[in-house]
Amino acid sequence: MTRKEILHLISLKNYNIYDQLLLEEALLRTTDQNFCLLNQGSPRAIVLGISGKVPTLVNRKAFTSSIPIIKRYSGGGGVIVDEKTLFVSFIFQKKSLPFVCSPLSVLQWSETFYKQTLEIPTFHLRENDYAIGEKKCGGNAQYIQKNRFVHHTTFLWDFKPTSMDYLLYPRRTPKYRKGRSHLDFLCRIKDHLSSEELFLERVKIGLEKRFSLKETDLSAVHPLLSKSHRKVTCHLNWDGAGVGKSALS
Repeated sequence: MTRKEILHLISLKNYNIYDQLLLEEALLRTTDQNFCLLNQGSPRAIVLGISGKVPTLVNRKAFTSSIPIIKRYSGGGGVIVDEKTLFVSFIFQKKSLPFVCSPLSVLQWSETFYKQTLEIPTFHLRENDYAIGEKKCGGNAQYIQKNRFVHHTTFLWDFKPTSMDYLLYPRRTPKYRKGRSHLDFLCRIKDHLSSEELFLERVKIGLEKRFSLKETDLSAVHPLLSKSHRKVTCHLNWDGAGVGKSALS
């Protein structure tokens, strides 16, 4: 029997996405262990990829300073998250998975995992997005190092239509979007599963089938935040300059 790789599972609820991203960076850069983070909701925030420009992604006319703008350490576009966003982040040693690690192979592996796990018949990968039918239900970003990688996803359990007003129509979009507005392009997972808890439980069951799963408390990894390592995640002001620090850093 093939030995299963150990995967540490950290389950969070309403954990601020800013602090989650700082935690992910610490787990990525200061340890060689494998982790999955599940976070059920976050206070509302706008999150941009490492190369994202605030004026080209955020609608200044709708923007309010009460919503933080965050730069994450990975690539990809901009998203707005809130209490009804479900976050799943994989942080792995490349050698822990049975394929040569590349952006495409990681996406294909994750698509297979979620298709088998969520049991939503029309769930599939469309370009770099997760979609149900022809509508996007999850956005992905990746960060790949020499020996480790991160693949993290924001799943739309539900969303407020007015929240999408804070984002401009992107200059670059996937072909399958076909010019559709945010509201015509997105869908809610709650229309396909009965509860957020069922979503999270199915993900956990899927992980247990593939890995030696170890439930890990946040307090066990919290000391890694104080270790010396590169930190890219930060708050941004309107001009795109980094401002402020997390209470955890």
